[in-house]
Amino acid sequence: MAEAHQAVAFQFTVSPEGVDLRLSHAALRQVYLAGLRSWKKKITRLRNSLLTGVFPASPSSWLVMAVAILASQASRLDPSMGLIGKIKEHLPASTYLAEPARAGLSALAFATLLWLGLVVTMRGALRALLCYQGWMEEEHGRTSHSTRLWLALVKIFAGRKPMLYSYQASLPRLPVPTIKDTLQRYLESVRPLLSDERFQRAAALARDFERSLGPRLQWYLTLKSWWAANYVSDWWEEYVYLRGRGALMVNSNYYAMLMIQGTLPMCSAQYERVFNTTRVPGVEADSLQHQRDSQHVAVFHNGRFFRVGLYWGGRLLRPRELQAQFQRILDDPTPPAPGEETLAALTAGPREPWARARRAYFGSGRNRESLRAVEGAAFFVTLDATEQGLLGPEPGRALDGYSKALLHGQGHDRWFDKSFTLIVFRNGKIGVNAEHSWADAPIIGHLWEYTLATDVFRLGYGADGHCKGEMDPGIPPPQKLQWEIPEECQRVIQGSLRAARALADDVDFHTFAFKDFGKGLIKKCGTSPDGFIQLAIQLAHYRDKGKFCLTYEAAMTRLFREGRTETVRSCSIESCNFVRAMMDPAQSVPQRLALFRVAAAKHQTLYRRAMTGAGIDRHLFCLYVVSKYLGVDSPFLREVLSEPWGLSTSQTPIQQLELFDLHKHPAYISCGGGFGPVDDNGYGVSYIILGEDLITFHVSCKFSSPETDAHRFGANIRAALLDLRALFTLAPK
Repeated sequence: MAEAHQAVAFQFTVSPEGVDLRLSHAALRQVYLAGLRSWKKKITRLRNSLLTGVFPASPSSWLVMAVAILASQASRLDPSMGLIGKIKEHLPASTYLAEPARAGLSALAFATLLWLGLVVTMRGALRALLCYQGWMEEEHGRTSHSTRLWLALVKIFAGRKPMLYSYQASLPRLPVPTIKDTLQRYLESVRPLLSDERFQRAAALARDFERSLGPRLQWYLTLKSWWAANYVSDWWEEYVYLRGRGALMVNSNYYAMLMIQGTLPMCSAQYERVFNTTRVPGVEADSLQHQRDSQHVAVFHNGRFFRVGLYWGGRLLRPRELQAQFQRILDDPTPPAPGEETLAALTAGPREPWARARRAYFGSGRNRESLRAVEGAAFFVTLDATEQGLLGPEPGRALDGYSKALLHGQGHDRWFDKSFTLIVFRNGKIGVNAEHSWADAPIIGHLWEYTLATDVFRLGYGADGHCKGEMDPGIPPPQKLQWEIPEECQRVIQGSLRAARALADDVDFHTFAFKDFGKGLIKKCGTSPDGFIQLAIQLAHYRDKGKFCLTYEAAMTRLFREGRTETVRSCSIESCNFVRAMMDPAQSVPQRLALFRVAAAKHQTLYRRAMTGAGIDRHLFCLYVVSKYLGVDSPFLREVLSEPWGLSTSQTPIQQLELFDLHKHPAYISCGGGFGPVDDNGYGVSYIILGEDLITFHVSCKFSSPETDAHRFGANIRAALLDLRALFTLAPK
């Protein structure tokens, strides 16, 4: 085989005349280029670590300071006020160092210490400045003089040309709220959901917790906040994600589809694991495996797994070369090995069977090497044989199918453990399915925006539909991975597949675009778009179920070091008062509008609290973790952590507006992404605000629930949005 010949660097035969050694110069050249690329990466990483380690200063600033100090010494000036002389006295005596050299070394040492002191001072000043949060209280477009001064100081101390991790050391730590504040806010959040009797019981449990166990747990949590970079994130990753034994598919993983169109730094820690990361199953808890580098992607097509190298000749493959590699896979007639076609169902089902099967059947031989190729890939690619998008006589229903295809597929054609799976459908539509433990949705969204904009506006395609550019015909073809899956393992795979398909078949999904109005009109109403939509969802839910429920809205805490998310409890006393007024025909438009403004303002307050470390749920979660470590039981925390989230919501942010001009390129408008329902009898709602006139919603629930219907809830959301607009149309000016 040609590929086997090219894969061998040298050949030799043993004969009576001796060893006949024949070197392959082409192969040796590839070895040399691969090593060169590896060393270039190491040097680049070292350089980046140096630059981010001293930011907001730079190595060149040290050079300027050193030259200035040496020049002053030559001019018989002493800017150190005697410190250079003190340093010189402590230098070890040596016959090799003349007096001028000792003086020069002393001056360089002083310049270095002074420079390091300035670096620490600038970082400390920037960290102190970033602790200021008053800007979040101000009305959009009306910036106070104090905030303007603060912004100017931030720009001064923030340095120029920051890199991805430049600000990590300057970000403040996430603060631990007081027990009193958290309990007060918790009781306020559940008041509209509980009867008087149940609320009095909850208040009594909270008071008892505040007096007895709470201070002890808080002490440990405060100690952790002083010692660790973030008092929440590591426990959140471990106990919420990695220790979950249920299926990742639908329950944890989420998806993104189609196209998407700064003064304050945010934490960049989550970006580190975008590539070369996989979630490894364990019997009791999973773990995240991350490699510094990977030279290939794993590809699944028609029941087979392939390894596709990303480098050739010391460089990344060009788009046209990647296209040729994928075409080779599409043309490959090799059938899958027994058990191979549905192998990935192990990653879609419950975690414990997968962990035991991995240990029993994938620890040696071909299976071990093939699994290493999959788990060690930069990411996973599925070449899906189905067609998706706005197809057929009912495009809306087709969009629902598109969403389900990205969320779970057939249950065996995505590797749900990988950081993300890139899914390419037969008709060219694409999307990603992302594993949740390593990072939150804005990270994969950021990657996806850049990827799609680069594909369309920078790389592009020729008139024949092929990728632009040239290709090297000598690139070795993809390597088909080999599996030897015994029958007992195949039975485990089939068990996971049955569980995955039962879960997938139970997901009811409705994705729709709301085109009547968008952000432009909402801003004219004098309220935030997110608050407007959240109140519409509350109204829609009450009409859908005739009751209020505990509502989860995700807010990021990346203003703090290693921050992830916090919960905004969007169902508040104020939002319930507004919804009741909308349902009461006796209420006038001015009365409803007044209650709307109060509810919208309260939502903004709740959102600000969540973003600034004054939320409720992460604090209570961490207190619960501490209680488990101490082996003590808290009836209050036990009840709080068991409350069901009947409505889980999230906004998909657009983070790179400059990449897409939605007016010039309307064909590349995104549908955003979505996720499965959190509660068996609840709804999951994701939405994305696009431009001034479009909002897209992704609604999920379960067919098995008698209380929910995704299309019915979608219709209620549409009606609620129109009713909110009517308030402002009918209200007197």
